[in-house]
Amino acid sequence: MDLEVPEYAYMFGFLQADGHLKQGTGQKGRLSVEINVRDIAILREFQRLTPYNSTISERTRSTNFAESHHSATWSLCSLEARTTINQLGLPYGRKSKKIAPPRVEFSRRDYLRGVIDADGSVGYTSQGFPFVSLTTASTALGVYLCRYARMLTGAERLIKRNARDEIYNIVYTKEAAMGLAADLYYPGCLALERKQTAAATLGAWIRPADMKIAPERRRWKQWEDRILLEQGTPKAAAAALGRTVQSCNLRLWRLRNGKVPMPTSDQ
Repeated sequence: MDLEVPEYAYMFGFLQADGHLKQGTGQKGRLSVEINVRDIAILREFQRLTPYNSTISERTRSTNFAESHHSATWSLCSLEARTTINQLGLPYGRKSKKIAPPRVEFSRRDYLRGVIDADGSVGYTSQGFPFVSLTTASTALGVYLCRYARMLTGAERLIKRNARDEIYNIVYTKEAAMGLAADLYYPGCLALERKQTAAATLGAWIRPADMKIAPERRRWKQWEDRILLEQGTPKAAAAALGRTVQSCNLRLWRLRNGKVPMPTSDQ
């Protein structure tokens, strides 16, 4: 499974996000992926790419989201195959917070497309804006997507777990989403057909002439925090830092109330 090969990089990203490695007794075990039957074609591609015996089965059951859910499952039992997948970075058992980008060389955009196909969304918001999103419990995965998207589009995101279920919800919209989708879902790539189709439609969006582009937020540096604390008042700090009084007032409140860490003395 050479992750520099686009198809295998995609497959591994998908398996990390939506697959499950189960450890049995002795050398027994199983790698499986269960998805909606509408996407069964991608499981057939995984079966084609894998030089070991594997099976695809279907079942219909009741879930929390639907009384009748028709799913397809790809299963692989080979110890050699499972060992390879495990060594590349798919842990046995619960893995949502443990997964991380591979430590070997890999095709980055194909890997990320696999992750987003499994645990993300591509399309238009209710307001009609293009978007690409990822929902993940993995800090390493969230940070990697943010770094990749920033290098590609210039859009910066600071990830934070939501309070309800400790999950990261990372969303890109408008031009950033268009750029990310065009890069990840290039013509002829291996992908879920419905998401590739959705990604292709994002390129048709045109920003309305009266819609302003919001400027990139200016992140606070530690040296700015020190000056802010030394000045003592938002008005004085605003003049010294070239920021608004409102911005300095909010930052000062956050520092004094422990909402953000105090600056260190050497940075």
